[in-house]
Amino acid sequence: MSAKAVSEFSGKELLYRHLSDLQSLDTPKAFALTERDDFDTIVSTNSWLQGNEKGVIKPDQLIKRRGKHGLVKIGTRDELRKWFNEKKGSYIQIGKTNGRLSSFIIEPFCAHQDSDELYVAIYSRRQQDIILFYEQGGVEVGDIDAKARQLEIPVTLSDKDMGITDSELATLLGPLHASKKAVVGEFMRRLYEVYKSNHFTYLEINPLVVVKNKVYILDLAAKLDETALFLCSEQWKTRENEHITFPAPFGRDLSSEEKYIAELDAKTGASLKLTILNRKGRIWTMVAGGGASVVFTDTVCDLGGASELANYGEYSGDPSESQTFEYAKTLLTIMTEGTPHPEGKVLIIGGSIANFTNVAGTFKGIVRAFETLIDKIREHKITVFVRRGGPNYQEGLRKIKEAGIKLDLTIHVYGPETHMTAVVGAALGKCPLPESATAPKTTGQFLLTPERNTAGTVRAPSTSSLQSLDTEKKATLTNGDIGRSIEARLPDGKLVSLFEKNTKAIVWGQQLKAIQGMLDFDFVCGREQPSVVASTYPYTGDNKQKYYFGQKEILLPAYQSLENAFKKHPEATVMVTFASLRSVYETVLEALNFPQLQVIAIIAEGVPENQTRKLIRVANEKGITIIGPATVGGIKPGCFKIGNTGGMMDNILSSKLYRPGSVAYVSRSGGMSNELNNIIAHNTDGVYEGVAIGGDRYPGSTYTDHILRYENDDRVKMMVLLGEVGGEEEYKIVTALKEKKITKPLVAWCIGTCADYITSEVQFGHAGASANATSETAASKNSSLKSAGAHVPASFDDFGKVIRSVYEDLVSKGVIIPGEERPPPPVPMDYAWARELGLIRKPASFMTSICDERGEELMYAGMPISRVLEEEMGVGGVLSLLWFQKRLPSYANKFIEICLMITADHGPAVSGAHNTIVCARAGKDLVSSLVSGLLTIGPRFGGALDGAAQMFSDAFDKGLSPMQFVNEQRRLGKFILGIGHRVKSINNPDKRVEILKNFALNKSIFKQETPLLDYALKVEQITTSKKPNLILNVDGAIATIFVDILRQSGMFTPQEARETIDIGALNGLFVLGRSMGFIGHYLDQSRLKQGLYRHPWDDITYVLPEGEEFGRFSG
Repeated sequence: MSAKAVSEFSGKELLYRHLSDLQSLDTPKAFALTERDDFDTIVSTNSWLQGNEKGVIKPDQLIKRRGKHGLVKIGTRDELRKWFNEKKGSYIQIGKTNGRLSSFIIEPFCAHQDSDELYVAIYSRRQQDIILFYEQGGVEVGDIDAKARQLEIPVTLSDKDMGITDSELATLLGPLHASKKAVVGEFMRRLYEVYKSNHFTYLEINPLVVVKNKVYILDLAAKLDETALFLCSEQWKTRENEHITFPAPFGRDLSSEEKYIAELDAKTGASLKLTILNRKGRIWTMVAGGGASVVFTDTVCDLGGASELANYGEYSGDPSESQTFEYAKTLLTIMTEGTPHPEGKVLIIGGSIANFTNVAGTFKGIVRAFETLIDKIREHKITVFVRRGGPNYQEGLRKIKEAGIKLDLTIHVYGPETHMTAVVGAALGKCPLPESATAPKTTGQFLLTPERNTAGTVRAPSTSSLQSLDTEKKATLTNGDIGRSIEARLPDGKLVSLFEKNTKAIVWGQQLKAIQGMLDFDFVCGREQPSVVASTYPYTGDNKQKYYFGQKEILLPAYQSLENAFKKHPEATVMVTFASLRSVYETVLEALNFPQLQVIAIIAEGVPENQTRKLIRVANEKGITIIGPATVGGIKPGCFKIGNTGGMMDNILSSKLYRPGSVAYVSRSGGMSNELNNIIAHNTDGVYEGVAIGGDRYPGSTYTDHILRYENDDRVKMMVLLGEVGGEEEYKIVTALKEKKITKPLVAWCIGTCADYITSEVQFGHAGASANATSETAASKNSSLKSAGAHVPASFDDFGKVIRSVYEDLVSKGVIIPGEERPPPPVPMDYAWARELGLIRKPASFMTSICDERGEELMYAGMPISRVLEEEMGVGGVLSLLWFQKRLPSYANKFIEICLMITADHGPAVSGAHNTIVCARAGKDLVSSLVSGLLTIGPRFGGALDGAAQMFSDAFDKGLSPMQFVNEQRRLGKFILGIGHRVKSINNPDKRVEILKNFALNKSIFKQETPLLDYALKVEQITTSKKPNLILNVDGAIATIFVDILRQSGMFTPQEARETIDIGALNGLFVLGRSMGFIGHYLDQSRLKQGLYRHPWDDITYVLPEGEEFGRFSG
């Protein structure tokens, strides 16, 4: 959820902090209480309530209209204490929600007349900010939308251009008394500046009181764009420098389990969400994907299961096996608490067809959770229903089936051949179990052509699809029609057709798998040339990267400069950017200056809304279509796909995405777009084009943008819209239908109907999926779409049936003429994926018997590193004398010994050990072999200790906060040395770093302060919030602790400490430590009598000139 409400206390403190120089604003010292606080203890620290002064107390829990509910008390200290003690911990009913009063705010009472009360509100929309003002305020203000004057301020690229002019201010204030206009006008201008700079999305003050030229903020409601935290971490603080709070919605106090899942979610790049609705409910869900989680919840409620629905949540974004295990274990623990339900319970493990999540990996975690809680599961008679698809789903379904047999659990398992929500009706006992697939799909099927792929089964009947674009042209269109569709533009200047068979793209980011997936899609579609012409990444130099186009290896250029990439490839009209939320704004803003661009796909989630709105403004001015942010992208069968859209190749083939059909769709969800591919393939001749616009409140392009494109493309015969609860974009479709701007058949459904059944506020799926008015509910949208002429099913369960009905009607009318099915070419499987599936094996290139770095703890000759450290060799004392001419404290000597033991070796695969082994096997002596390894130590291998020490020290000495340091390195385009690991992560920590941290932070042993290590750990908290592998690594840990020894042990002058770093002493630790390992590898290879090593030729790509190119060089 991006727009997140703050407490009134936090909101006021935020304004008081940033408006501290505004003399006309009263900034009283309020204080917050919880039900656990003692009233007198808290109040005793505030001088203004010590006498007979009056104060105001009210709950601070996002409750609307507190005055009308009797939840505001004005009185003396004794009166406020009595009211607080009566109300705290009590339950009250607000609308449909019953909640506990647990948090309160107390502030001075402002004596005033009703005529002193004003109303002010600011809120953001896609293309403008809107300011509301009315010269009357308070609880009896009435219909403020109808009464208030409003000022619209269009979004511009520069915040400085978004201001309030004198004439606009005069109009906005209107008949306000002249004596108040000056002070209110100044306040309004400053308030809007704070609104912009702090990324507010909503701010309401009612009433705003003006007495004797002094402004008082009495009641405040505010929301901030939570995704802007990385920009505003130092701004979002109270006057006491404490971080602001985002309370849970009223009636939704987080349970310990919900807090635990939230903590897991904060530590991973995946998404883990859990909301407990009814702990005693018998219907539980564990659904993968934001959109899919809403659909499954909708279906439960639509089938009458709302009263028994126990939870809402999702796990998505490719969580690891351990993360999925913790999520499933937490869910099952709640399910199996208390007395068993007399009817037993059901667990629905669902999801759409994943684009990139390894289903088998996540299902391993679920199976582990079953095994851990098997006795409780049996006691509570839990029946499990599974429906899932995506990468390696066959292996995942097999594992969970085997678990059911092994554990004697009732588990019903289905794959993507079954409609997504068909298992829900069976779980609720409303309909029989779905039938199994006619021809089950198996892992690796797509290696063979479809005709050879039946495995002895009968292929399911299919709606025949068009053989090719040529067949389609003959059947329904002329060449002129095709040309018009390709070149046509909409009134806003944007192209009707975004992608064709010759579309070329540049990809931003080191996304090798995504690029290879795009190239495999190109090949299976029969494209003559790859759709990706280059990639770009600012942190590497220009180079070429190897990919496959079918069976042929090709090289694609990778550029450091985005500008250079587009200059050298003028044919590229699409950019797919995988830039992070921190850098995507600058990246896209730069790309918008390239005139050849027509489409930009933004994959990143968590992009601040203000940045997105500015990008939309610039893109619209230039006629460029933006897809995203927070999207998987889009796909045009037979032509082009964005990134990971469509998932793995087996799903692309089973959904017939390698050739065009007649149906175009648009949705928000990436996972649900893949589900639409599946539904449309099963019920029509297939997808013509599909776009997932993204889950944010302000997607770069809207439903309407794409539906109107499809309307104007003669090759599209019918359209499908999957809308959502929240926002009003679907009503633009309703208007277009009524105005006959949309004439082609449109099948539409808005997910989120479950919101009508859930009493407390819940954020569904995406950032934009939250209804703030009746018109924004899914039920209202579905009703309006149906009234306007769209084909709207009764529920998502019937979505595919309605699509089939409309399609068959078009076939009967001759609008669509199905053709012969064209089999796709066989597509080779990548080695890495084949190995993942267990289909192949490969002999190892090396043997080693002295080191194994693969486990949780580094092993030397079979001995764990922790045990090695127990042997206290005393080398540290020797080094302190030889290197530093000082006798360092015992803890510092011990630290040096730890460093040497930890850095001694890291396996035979790294470059230094590799060189030593090759030399040893060539018969070279120990010194030659050792030197060959040592010569590889440098800036790319093992040379980061000095750099990490310098970088962290400089930032700390300059007084930069950890967030400022991270942002500054991002701005400079530099990696943070000492941060990041290829394998380990915050969820799978590096044992070596844990040992170092535990040693240094144990003050009973390490008898000094460690300010630089503490600073680095705070930096780690920030970097791991983006990617879990951006941890403090061994280089960073050694460097920061060693600098702390130099500065804090009292043994070095500041000059000596700096000199020690400058001369490379820290890297010396690595060189000496690693030398022990290199010598060990030499001795090991000699003992094993290994022969001369020759690298296998099949592990080398030979790129030689051929044909005309050879003639040119030879000439």
